[in-house]
Amino acid sequence: MDDVELRQLRCLVAIVDEGSFTDAAIALGVSQATVSRTLAGLERTLGVRLLRRTSREVTPTATGLRVVARARRVLADVADLVQEAACGHSRLRIGYAWSAVGRHTVAFQRRWTTEHPGSDLHLVRVNTPSAGLGEGTCDLAVVRRPLQDRRFDTAIVGLERRLCAMAADDPLARRRFVRLADLTGRILLVDRRTGTTTPELWPPASRPTVEETHDVDDWLTVIAAGHGIGVTAEATAHQYPRPGVVYRPVRDAEPVAVRLAWWRDDPHPALQAVLELLSELYRAV
Repeated sequence: MDDVELRQLRCLVAIVDEGSFTDAAIALGVSQATVSRTLAGLERTLGVRLLRRTSREVTPTATGLRVVARARRVLADVADLVQEAACGHSRLRIGYAWSAVGRHTVAFQRRWTTEHPGSDLHLVRVNTPSAGLGEGTCDLAVVRRPLQDRRFDTAIVGLERRLCAMAADDPLARRRFVRLADLTGRILLVDRRTGTTTPELWPPASRPTVEETHDVDDWLTVIAAGHGIGVTAEATAHQYPRPGVVYRPVRDAEPVAVRLAWWRDDPHPALQAVLELLSELYRAV
């Protein structure tokens, strides 16, 4: 199977689409003899007959129909791969796990479109520790916890207050702010993969009980029902206002560092421009 070549698949598809070896040769810009040799090579490699040839027409065999359908998918995938590589510098995908860049998200999108009209910006939500960077889903990533993977470099672009999310009818919701001690004895909902808060934020003797959630929507649903509280970066409140959930600042909790992450050995050409724009937006607050 390693001997199957793309040119052979293109030749097979061209013969079927054009209806004859002669017309396929014209479409491919080669000689009819080359078309015949290429098809014969493919049939020899696969060990099956793909086409029935008569003096008047060429039609696929039953196996040929299946191979042609698969060949079309392979050729389309290769075309997509080429397009992906070709537009890599004109398209910018920025991954995030929960809340993009919070209150700055819309301003960032609009400023980027205005200042970099040749770069197509996409914000992609991926709930993994690297926000899609390690999975190849994005070119850069916004993360709110340090990355231990040495394949990546990061830079802090800003700081966000830490807020407590709670049910709207929670007694603490009547306050303008809360302290960590107020949350002792509560059930703290955390996302261990991507969340910004762990029990280590509290002194050992006064840590809350921890229950795990797996997604921001799940997290908010449980909080709205009054089954727990969450402590999160301020950006979450801007990206996910939810009926039945209120956010209050945690006055004595350290802020959350917002980092931009990139591949150390293959940074995107837009890296410096993104760093500068995000840092400017966070400084302006």
